[in-house]
Amino acid sequence: MEKLIECVPNFSEGTNPNIIKTIADAMINADDSVKMINIHSDKDHNRSVFTLIGSPQSIQAAAFRGIEKAAACINLNNHIGTHPRIGAADVIPFIPLRNTSMEDCIKVARDVGKRVGEELNIPVFLYGQAAICQDHSNLSDIRRGEYEKLRLLIGTDRAHTPDYGPLYIGQAGASAIGARDILIAFNIYLDTTDLHYAKIIAKSIRESSGGLPYVKALGMLVNNKAQVSMNLMNYRKTSIQTVFTRVKELAEDYGIRLHHSELVGCLPLEAMDGIHTEDILLFDFSQDRILENHFSG
Repeated sequence: MEKLIECVPNFSEGTNPNIIKTIADAMINADDSVKMINIHSDKDHNRSVFTLIGSPQSIQAAAFRGIEKAAACINLNNHIGTHPRIGAADVIPFIPLRNTSMEDCIKVARDVGKRVGEELNIPVFLYGQAAICQDHSNLSDIRRGEYEKLRLLIGTDRAHTPDYGPLYIGQAGASAIGARDILIAFNIYLDTTDLHYAKIIAKSIRESSGGLPYVKALGMLVNNKAQVSMNLMNYRKTSIQTVFTRVKELAEDYGIRLHHSELVGCLPLEAMDGIHTEDILLFDFSQDRILENHFSG
């Protein structure tokens, strides 16, 4: 059985299709053993999330090529978007899929991080399971204040000192490279343009504010709709259905209906068990969003 690791790089470009294609081509054209199974771009976030699977060696090489190309194409000094970010190649997580372990992903993340820091002169913060410094384990902590704050504070304390790379930031910014388990990026759009309600609901449901366990959430304005943007860090403990139901309840308390929901990237088949997409207003779902449908052998 082949070894498979998933990589879900987040690049700070969601408006220029030529740049998005250039980065994608750099990642997959040199190695047909790497599969690009999804690209999700958002103009308001000004961000693209790629989903790739491949062997540990091939996925490591593809990730480096993507970071290198993004650094050459994206200037953070000119970047405007609603999603927090610190770099052109903002977040590069590695996730064990099949016949691989978290230890395999930690090694890949650290190897990529070291190479990015040394060869591309980009500051690298190792996060998640790959973290070396406890201050870097939480991705939200690394991105607090975003590129603009990090540019001022880099190297001033341990929390703002990269694990690899220089103690200064160029136009490509910095990169957070890590290892983690599968998460589900799931967004719910409210039928209102009032961002205030998305922020209130996001605060109510995120774990750090006393809400649902294993849920991270932000309120944003996307496509002229208030959006509750969520990461479900453990879908077995807090499911898509659970967060949808809770967001609906909170929205109804304010007299607001839900407009539709959105899945970013792919998810395991198990995560959709017992869920009918129409019940959660997920209208663009298809079978190619199931990770296992891309496995071979």
